[in-house]
Formats: sequence, structure tokens, C-alpha cells
Amino acid sequence: MKMKMRMVFFLLAFVTLTLALPSAASAAASSPSDSNLTAYQALQTFDFPVGILPVGALGYELDRSTGAFKAFLNGSCEFSIQSYYQLRYKSTIAGKISKDRLSNLSGVSVKILFLWLNIVDVSRDGDELYFSVGIASASFAIDNFYESPQCGCGFDCNSLRTPAARAAAKFRLPF
Repeated sequence: MKMKMRMVFFLLAFVTLTLALPSAASAAASSPSDSNLTAYQALQTFDFPVGILPVGALGYELDRSTGAFKAFLNGSCEFSIQSYYQLRYKSTIAGKISKDRLSNLSGVSVKILFLWLNIVDVSRDGDELYFSVGIASASFAIDNFYESPQCGCGFDCNSLRTPAARAAAKFRLPF
């Protein structure tokens, strides 16, 4: 049960990080010198890894004065990780972003057993990412988020990758 709870929190964290990426991209894009950054590169300017956002983000909006952001996907996105948990992204992900923190998140949820729980807060402390679903939280090593998942197949997109890329992209659990 403890392992399942950790996996659930990891998934929540992943979803929350996905929300943060688009907002970081918006912040970077709103600055004239950063206008050529992708959403993933912009997310990195807030000290988050690219893997919190799935492949294929269409764009984002960011209000630098408040940190409010919206990220846009081409429709909703759902995938499984390790056949245990499902992650779901709505077509619009919103929240507030600042360096090392995503808060007031909406649009990302994780299925634990039979319940869908919203990831509401993500923060970074060193090489750890902390994910909260409100009443509970969990931390995960940042290296689990170096690669972005793909809608439909997550990290297990064997038919879309070469054998070398599949081996390099193995999902590493933090326990």
C-alpha cells in the first residue's frame, strides 16, 4: 500500500509539473529577449524540468506581474505509467508559477484506485519535486522528469522509438 501511495503522489507531481511548464514558457515568451524559447525551455527558467509537461504543448499565457498562467494542449491527454496509475490533463492547465513553485493548479489529475485526485501544488527543493493533492503530498527525484511523456502512451511508446531511445527513457521509480 505504501508503494502504491508513493506512485500516486509521483503521478500527481508529474501532472502538477506539467502545468508549471506551460506557465514558465509563457513567462519566457513575454520577455523580448526570450521570445524564441519553447514552452519547455521557458519552464526551465522557473527551475522546473521539461518532463512535467507532455509532448506537444500548443502554447501558453503568462501574467508576469501575478504569475498566473495557462497552458494549452491539443485536447485532453491521458496516459498510464507503469500500468498502475492514470494521469489526465485537460486541454487547458492553469495555476500560478514562480521560481521553484506551482500553486493553485487546475487541469491535471491522477487516478488512484478508483478516485481521480487533482494535483494542486508542486514545489522544488534541490533535486526533489514535492507534489500535493491537498490532503497529502509526496516527493520524487527530479531525474524522473527529464523526459516529457506522450499522450496515449506516456513513457511506454515502444512503437514510436528506437530500441536505444526506449532503453534510455526507462521510467525510474523513486523507491
